[in-house]
Amino acid sequence: MGRLDQKVSIITGAGQGIGLATAIKFAQEGATVVVCDVRQSSIDAAVLACEQLDVKAAGFVMDVTDRTQVDGVISKVLDRFGRIDVLVNNAGITQDARLVKMTEAQFDRVIDVNLRGVFHCAQAAAEVMTAQGSGVILNASSVVGIYGNFGQTNYAASKFGVIGFTKTWSRELGPKGVRVNAVAPGFIQTPILASMPEDVLKGMEARVPLKRLGRAEEIANVYAFLASDEASYINGAVIEVSGGMTV
Repeated sequence: MGRLDQKVSIITGAGQGIGLATAIKFAQEGATVVVCDVRQSSIDAAVLACEQLDVKAAGFVMDVTDRTQVDGVISKVLDRFGRIDVLVNNAGITQDARLVKMTEAQFDRVIDVNLRGVFHCAQAAAEVMTAQGSGVILNASSVVGIYGNFGQTNYAASKFGVIGFTKTWSRELGPKGVRVNAVAPGFIQTPILASMPEDVLKGMEARVPLKRLGRAEEIANVYAFLASDEASYINGAVIEVSGGMTV
């Protein structure tokens, strides 16, 4: 028996990085895992990894910016599994540039995925969860969404916004039995960082008291705890997982 035994859990952006690590961790904890991403090949690999841990898993191509797709996936999950216990709003992108160089297209795209996408998924899932009288919504913020970061106007705004969502929804949905929390990762080894120069990565490590980047699994562990009944009185929280980089 895992901590998430048979909890039907939807994870967006689950094809790689923190999302994939979260899908696998949830499977290890006994959850029924629903993998959502924009690439079918990544979805298939993630579903297979979960099924090899002897749990039920399903995968759907879903662009979080497309409300029709989001509603369609929620409907299919309900038809197949009968309920939705956990939503992890992990899907996100970066398109960095300094304020004076950022294009409207760069700004709009990041806001569309990281903010509007979280809204779409949470609104669709919340309807199901409030009808059940139970559920957990977990949102991916970032330390950038608490402290800002050079060259990330759009990303910072989206991640600050996710915290605003979290605080608001915890108040609105809490009385209906639905908990809402956010996780704010620091510098984590993911495909997003893979393109960065070695000296930049070394500089990142130097800023962290633990003197290393985080692992995707270390974020997944926090999501699993927050999704579980062990976190039954945690609501409206933003948990920073950064190795102490902001101390």
